[in-house]
Amino acid sequence: MRIAPGEKVAEHDHPYSEEFIFLASGELRVDLDGEPVSLSAEQSLLVPRNVRHRLTNVGETEALAVFQLSPLAPRPELGHEDTEEGP
Repeated sequence: MRIAPGEKVAEHDHPYSEEFIFLASGELRVDLDGEPVSLSAEQSLLVPRNVRHRLTNVGETEALAVFQLSPLAPRPELGHEDTEEGP
């Protein structure tokens, strides 16, 4: 996913999956249940199941993040729950 400066991914959670985030380039703030965690290029973060999280590009350049969810939800529509409205 490419995230422009100032752009965010709205808060959500995954009831069935852990989410692994690898930040290839840029700077992100990841809010985990409201607690901020800073990620710089080439760092990664594991988001446990059921933890609300929001990603915000706090840098001056585009951020490139790679995500992996595991295990997958039994059906795609069950894998992601929005906990706030999008941007």
